[in-house]
Parts: sequence; structure tokens; C-alpha cells
Amino acid sequence: MPKHRPGTTRRALTALIGILTGLLTMSFALSGTASAAESGKKVPHPEDHWAGSQILKHEGGSTTGEEPPGLLATTEGVDVSSHQGNVAWSTLWNSGVRFAYVKATEGTSYTNPYFSQQYTGSYNVGMIRGSYHFALPDNSTGAAQATYFVNHGGGWSRDGKTLPGALDMEYNPYGSTCYGKSASAMVSWIKDFTNTYKSLTGRDPVIYTSTSWWKSCTGNSSAFGSINPLWIPRYGSSVGELPAGWSFHTIWQYTSSGATVGDHNKFNGALDRVQALANG
Repeated sequence: MPKHRPGTTRRALTALIGILTGLLTMSFALSGTASAAESGKKVPHPEDHWAGSQILKHEGGSTTGEEPPGLLATTEGVDVSSHQGNVAWSTLWNSGVRFAYVKATEGTSYTNPYFSQQYTGSYNVGMIRGSYHFALPDNSTGAAQATYFVNHGGGWSRDGKTLPGALDMEYNPYGSTCYGKSASAMVSWIKDFTNTYKSLTGRDPVIYTSTSWWKSCTGNSSAFGSINPLWIPRYGSSVGELPAGWSFHTIWQYTSSGATVGDHNKFNGALDRVQALANG
């Protein structure tokens, strides 16, 4: 009968403890990876992206900054991001600008460092303002990004001065045009965002997109036209063809080289229609 050796038992216990420690470490690492995947990864240069930055890059168009001719009742507006820094809101107000959209977030890791000056500053001079989210559909779920947006400036209140949040859907600045998604998957992602946003705020978000991108990446879906107001970029003398489902546009981003700040917009209606959208 072999002799029992205490040292052998200690070595076995030490080995077992080492194995268990390794398994626990691996479990925590995998858990951390899952959490990171759910919350989305950081993006390298979100300060370079604003509503229309990729439209201009991919679609071009006239950017003279001149007001398009022959328009009926419209209201002048602007949209801004960290690209503009601190904005001269009084100058814009004195030039006739009456509403503004401010970039709040991108993905689930970026917030505009100038958001307070821009969002509060536009309000303080008398403008009706709202915020927008630059979507990254390959970064995290639509629900996660809608929640992040609402929690970082994208909320809404019926104060008569706050527009519903806007979802900026345009060309991927980091990779493939459609973020690696099929048309049906992209439509599902947008629904995930818009449904979550409405559940959190009570409002259907505005959708910012170009007809060309919409056709390429959603298969020209008509699923949103009767629900979500359309904010369309087209840098020329007319709005042009609209995406499927929309019979009219609510906001037209008509230039990226306007006065004081580049991106200028026309609301499709007089100021009372802007106020009606704000009031829901």
C-alpha cells in the first residue's frame, strides 16, 4: 500500500485552485465583452460627423448657400454639431433663423461637448430647437442608441419650444455604406430605434435621410412615411424625389454653406407649423 505524501495533496490543491481562478477570470472577461457589445464600441472621430457630412461627400450638389427660389411659406432653420463650436445664436436670430437642430449623440459612446451652449443658446434667443442622433447601426442595437440619445439630450417636453428628436440615417463614415446590413435588417434596426424613442418620450422621431441612401440601404422602404416626419438633405434648387412612403417633406436641408453656420434648412410651413410639431 503506497504511502500518503502531504506535499502531493498540497500540490493538487494548488493546481485545482489555479484552474478555478482561471475559469473565473475567463468568465468575467467574457461577461465584460458581452457588456461592451451591448453598449456599443467607441468610435474614432464622431466630431467630424454632422447631419449631411456624408451626404455631401457621397452625393455632392450645389452648396452656394443661396435661398432656393419659388418657395411657398417656409421657416428658416439651422443644424449644428461640435463642428461649429460655440454658435453666434443672436446673429442667426437677427438673420431670420427661427428653429435649430443640435447634434446630441453618436452611437452609444459620444456626446457633443458643445451641446449645452448650442441647445440652450438657441432656446435663449427664442428659437424652437430639437436634438438629433447620428446613427451607427453596426455599433449597437436601435433600442440601445435611442435610450442613449434620450439620456443625453434627446428628450422631449411639451413646452412649445422643443422639437421631437431626429434620427440621422446616412452613409457610414467608418465603413460600408449600409453598415453591413441587408435592407430588411436596416428597416428592423430603424424600427427598433423609433419604437424605443416613442416609448421613452411619447413622440415619433423625425427621420433625416437622403433618397439615394434610403433606396440603397432600406430597399426604399415605405414603412415610416405615414409615421415619422421627413427631414431631407438635397443641396440644389429643389427637394427632388422623396423616399418611398412620404408624400411631402417636413424639413429640407438645402445647403451646407449658409451664413454664420453652414447647414441651413427650410421648414415646410410657416412658424405656426414649426410650433405645431413642437407641441405634438
